[in-house]
Amino acid sequence: MSCLASRVAIVLAVCGLAAAPALAAQDCEGRLGTSRVMEVDPTGGLQVGTKHFPQTLDLADKEVVLTFDDGPLPGTTPAVLKALARECVRATFFLVGRNAAAHPDLVRRAIAEGHTVGHHSMTHPMTLADMPFDKAVADIDRGLRADDKAAYGVAGARPPVPFFRFPGFGSSPELLDYLKGRGIGVFGADLWASDWNPMTPDEQLKLVMTRLDHAGRGIILFHDTRSQTVKMLPAFLAALKEKGYRVVHVVPPPARSAAVPQ
Repeated sequence: MSCLASRVAIVLAVCGLAAAPALAAQDCEGRLGTSRVMEVDPTGGLQVGTKHFPQTLDLADKEVVLTFDDGPLPGTTPAVLKALARECVRATFFLVGRNAAAHPDLVRRAIAEGHTVGHHSMTHPMTLADMPFDKAVADIDRGLRADDKAAYGVAGARPPVPFFRFPGFGSSPELLDYLKGRGIGVFGADLWASDWNPMTPDEQLKLVMTRLDHAGRGIILFHDTRSQTVKMLPAFLAALKEKGYRVVHVVPPPARSAAVPQ
C-alpha cells in the first residue's frame, strides 16, 4: 500500500468506519433508527434508481434509502444532520465539490456521524450530458478530488466511496461508460420530494409521503440545501416511523472503502 493509501485508510477508519459501531451502540429505543446496512458494490457498472435506470436496489417492502444532494451548506446541512441524529438515522450525501471544498468541517462531521459521502460533480452543471465529453469528465474528476480532500485530507486516483449521482440525472452513455471503467457506481432515485420547487414544509411532506406510499419502497432524493426540507425533515422521519417504514443505509464494501489503490 502506498503512503497516500495508508493515510486515506487511517482517516477512514478514524472518521468513518469507526463511527458506525458507535452509532449502532447508541440507545435508539423509541426512535426511527437505521434498520440495516446494505453493502453496495459499485463495480461492474452499478446503475440504480428507477427514475433514471430500469433497476434499483434490492429493497424489501417499506424499506427506504435517504439521500441528500448539493451540500454541504452551513445554513442548512447542520440542521439536517441534527434531525437525522435525533432519530438515529444514517443517510447518503452526494456532495458538490465546490461546496465540500468551502466547508470541509461539514463533510467530516457527516462522516463522523456515520453517514455515507458520495459525489455530485464539482460545479453542478445542468447537465453534464450537454457539455463536451472532456469538460464533463474534468468537472466530475475535480468534484471527486475536492470531496475527498475535504473529507480525508488527501485525494487519490480512485474515491474511497465510489458513488456518484449526476446533477439533474443528466448522464450520457459515454459518461456512464467512463464511470463504469473507473469502478464508480451511479445512483439515481426512485422518488423525490421535488424540493427544488418552492412549497411549504407541510405541502412537501404530503407530496413525498403520497409518492412513497404509492411506491412502497425506494431511494428518496432530497436536498440538504433547501430550508423547506430542513423544516419538513423531523415530521417526515416521524411519518416514516408511524407508517412502519425502515431506513437502509448504503455503504461500499469494506475492501473498497479501506484504501485507495496504487
